[in-house]
Amino acid sequence: MTEDDVERQLEKPPPVERSVHAVFYIASWIFFSNLTILFNKWIIDSRGFRYPVILTCWHLIFATIATQVLARTTTLLDGRKKVKMNGRTYLRAIVPIGLLYSASLVCSNMVYLYLSVAFIQMLKAAAPVAVLLTSWAWGVEEPSLKRFLNILLIVAGVALASFGEIDFSLAGFLFQLGGIVFEAMRLVMIQVLLSGDTQKMDPLVSLYYYAPVCAVMNIIIAIGSEANNFNPADLAIAGYGLLLLNAIVAFMLNVSSVFLIGKTSGLVMTLTGILKNILLVIISVMIWHTTISWMQFLGYAIALAGLVYYSLGWEQIVLLSQAVWAFAKGGVDDYQGGGLPSAVRRALIMAFAALMVLFLLGAFFYGGDVAKQLGALGTS
Repeated sequence: MTEDDVERQLEKPPPVERSVHAVFYIASWIFFSNLTILFNKWIIDSRGFRYPVILTCWHLIFATIATQVLARTTTLLDGRKKVKMNGRTYLRAIVPIGLLYSASLVCSNMVYLYLSVAFIQMLKAAAPVAVLLTSWAWGVEEPSLKRFLNILLIVAGVALASFGEIDFSLAGFLFQLGGIVFEAMRLVMIQVLLSGDTQKMDPLVSLYYYAPVCAVMNIIIAIGSEANNFNPADLAIAGYGLLLLNAIVAFMLNVSSVFLIGKTSGLVMTLTGILKNILLVIISVMIWHTTISWMQFLGYAIALAGLVYYSLGWEQIVLLSQAVWAFAKGGVDDYQGGGLPSAVRRALIMAFAALMVLFLLGAFFYGGDVAKQLGALGTS
């Protein structure tokens, strides 16, 4: 494929206003997604509110109230009117999917008691593997050797990252594995039970239906697991305002997801998700000084490479690479006819690439083995 072919396949740039909006929605989704994870980890681990199930209950109760209010005061939930919901559908689809969603949320919050955010994100790279295996088990997709080899690469990367984890916790690993499996089952069940056009829901409408079921389920789990050890004084220690803000941030993640859908392509969302996870690993390393070994670094890189190939495919990767190269060389027309000179563009791209490399290495040295070794030398 030549650079001319790449240029012909590139879509005409959208108007400036729409592009600005798309960038804003992407940035908002990345911000609220990463902030939710970091905020949850901070409250559960650093703030000392070690009740992940109760915290999940609070999020779901808040989401139930918020979606009911929005449904009656705004148009954000008008999509629910297109969903053919009746008692049979609710019991046959919403309840079991909601139970899986609840189990996934509980496991995802429980893991913060045992593992670092960086290692959690490395393990989450295996999520597509669980989805694919579940799809094969349910007969939604046909098994193929190509896909199988691809997921083996992802599994190998995650396994290498796990072996390199210094503060490994079997309980945390199993909770994260459970969260991944429950989420994979939920996604496949949605595909099987709610696949019709009249049953498709955006994230906010889904939350409108699932949150009440999940809240009831989580309350039952909390009564059996955390109620006996719960001290109401811990609410004041964590801070009522912070707990309210935490629930708002978690809810805003769903709102930002709704606005993101339709503003970008699936390709952009896939790449944005990968970038979001990398940024989250870097930020968490810098906040908590998490130790990252070379083996973890290599394993996560392998898993990400397999994830990119799984999500995009070789042809799309080649097309994107050639598009970036064509843009750097000035082969693509300047945006709106008035872009920067090609030499300036190339310099900016190289500077951005160098900055990202330095950022990654800085995070690694700041929180990894090298930092500890240097610190030991300084005190010896």
